[in-house]
Amino acid sequence: MYGDLAEWFHLLTAPEDYAEEAEYYRRVMVKAADGLVREVLELGSGGGNNASHMKAHFTMTLTDLSEEMLVVSRGLNPECEHLAGDMCDLRLGRTFDAVFVHDAVSYLTAEDDVRRAIETAFVHCRDGGAALLCPDDVRENFKPSTRHGGHDGGGRALRYMEWAWDPDPADTTCVTDFAMMLRDEDGSVRVEYDRHETGLFPKEMWLRVMKDVGFKAKAVPFEHSEVEAGAIVFVGVKG
Repeated sequence: MYGDLAEWFHLLTAPEDYAEEAEYYRRVMVKAADGLVREVLELGSGGGNNASHMKAHFTMTLTDLSEEMLVVSRGLNPECEHLAGDMCDLRLGRTFDAVFVHDAVSYLTAEDDVRRAIETAFVHCRDGGAALLCPDDVRENFKPSTRHGGHDGGGRALRYMEWAWDPDPADTTCVTDFAMMLRDEDGSVRVEYDRHETGLFPKEMWLRVMKDVGFKAKAVPFEHSEVEAGAIVFVGVKG
């Protein structure tokens, strides 16, 4: 999905669907930070869907491990700075008013890697700056689920089914299986399968590690019209 199929990404998940979500994240960062939020670093920015809305309010610097996804994001957000880098060890030598880490943080399946990513957020925050981390799930609120969707565009179309489940409730990971049907301009259709293993840690771990690294941290409810009550994100303030 983030490599060979990256060019299809915005037919899987369309930027316009992120307006409500991005506005929520904007409000949380602005409220949490001490002082104005003008410059934001996003770690694991993917296809740039959230940034396509946030850039109206902030100067965005977008980073991702996948060169293919950076190409997709540059097409959507040409005015934003894009840099290749791993959130676990990225060091840009400058600080920002806020650091935003969307669901890419979910792909960290070991606590040590979570700690390294939070350290990256910390060193890139100015004093009084805010960090916002948004894992898909925490252990306490995970429920197996299925979703489906997709979009048309540019003469092509994609439809998918997504199945999230937990093969071993005793460990700290879960999996999401994707089945995708891709219809090309010539009308041909192919089916692709992709499995994603993601971290599933308790709320306590996120807060403990954020505080250990140096943030004043708390969990806040994730508010979205299409998300059940109980979802949370994590906010930290430096200093």
